[in-house]
Amino acid sequence: MASKSSSPRLFQWLAIALLIILADQFTKLLILSSFQYGDSRTVTGFFNLVRVHNTGAAFSFLAGASGWQRWFFVLLGVASTGFIVWLLRRHGHQTVFALALSLIMGGAIGNVVDRLMHGYVVDFLQFHWGGWYFPSFNVADSAITVGALLLVWDELRRVRRG
Repeated sequence: MASKSSSPRLFQWLAIALLIILADQFTKLLILSSFQYGDSRTVTGFFNLVRVHNTGAAFSFLAGASGWQRWFFVLLGVASTGFIVWLLRRHGHQTVFALALSLIMGGAIGNVVDRLMHGYVVDFLQFHWGGWYFPSFNVADSAITVGALLLVWDELRRVRRG
């Protein structure tokens, strides 16, 4: 059962998610206004800014599907958000766990906004080395990845203590 102090904590975790959403959408707006689809600008010998559209999920999974994946990923994002808010209400006092969930939720919503507005996710960060290119990604993807890593780290800490 959630404690009486969970509401202020919930607000804190939702505020972090909102900051992720805003940062994600702001950076995507910059890319959309400065780059045409397929444009690439070299920043360093291993990093480019690009504009690509991902109709699939991570690493363009299902990008070649007939269009149903857009609504599938929107529904998945909405359902995940509801579940994460429920978890935050119950476990908002667990700082690392709640931070991880906030990052994941902010990233998921950031990408859902893209799917609803554009029908695809705008990716623009591209790392490469020696002819090998890591799939392009964005701020939302970064938040989801950091959140997932924090979840693993938090669970490993919990197992060691227990």
